[in-house]
Amino acid sequence: MREENERLKKYIHILEKVFVEAILISEPFTIRDRDAKAVYDEAKRYYEDSKYFQEQRNYVTGLIAIAYSEGLLDALRLLGCAKFSWPTEKG
Repeated sequence: MREENERLKKYIHILEKVFVEAILISEPFTIRDRDAKAVYDEAKRYYEDSKYFQEQRNYVTGLIAIAYSEGLLDALRLLGCAKFSWPTEKG
């Protein structure tokens, strides 16, 4: 558990820096189809990585990879570039 805690602390620290430095772009912009596809493909790669890490019994890294994939897909959905809903445990 110590390794997982240290890894989590590392990611929290990285995101703290990003949130301090990030600048939101207020200008109107258009997302090109090829850019949305590139983000979708990256999400797919993280998904495939998570399956690989699961096979290697590296579960923490697998969880991190799957979380990246979900985040990218959510970003596409929130920007209106993808349409889907997350399945419920019942469905």
